[in-house]
Amino acid sequence: MRRPNPLLWLAYQFTGRLPARYRDWVLHDGICRTWLLRVFLRGFVQMLPVLAVLFVFFAVVLGGPLLLAFGSILLALLVGFRFVLAYSVESVDHRLAKNGHPPGYGTTMRKARYKAEHTDEDEDYDRVWRTPGR
Repeated sequence: MRRPNPLLWLAYQFTGRLPARYRDWVLHDGICRTWLLRVFLRGFVQMLPVLAVLFVFFAVVLGGPLLLAFGSILLALLVGFRFVLAYSVESVDHRLAKNGHPPGYGTTMRKARYKAEHTDEDEDYDRVWRTPGR
């Protein structure tokens, strides 16, 4: 699997597209165990320029107290992360589709991996708690 260089990675965070030679890495980015952490990192990278401009505006242009500027930035960050979390699945599926994978492929692959890893636990639960006649 070929990883993008830092400049391509940064462009990928904003555009969602990479050259075809990185297709396997894009799939890994969307279905690995840390996919949600990667989505949060992507959201933070995308929010960083806006947060910097807001900080400069509140602290320098308006000349307000730094505590107010930091509080505003923190609030913007929390609201931004709420949206990142709310649309994380759709965001990753769309990003994979932009790079040549079928729509919904990431969700399908993550569900298949989860099912393969937890089949024994589900069978044990069913055997103990789901007895016929209840």
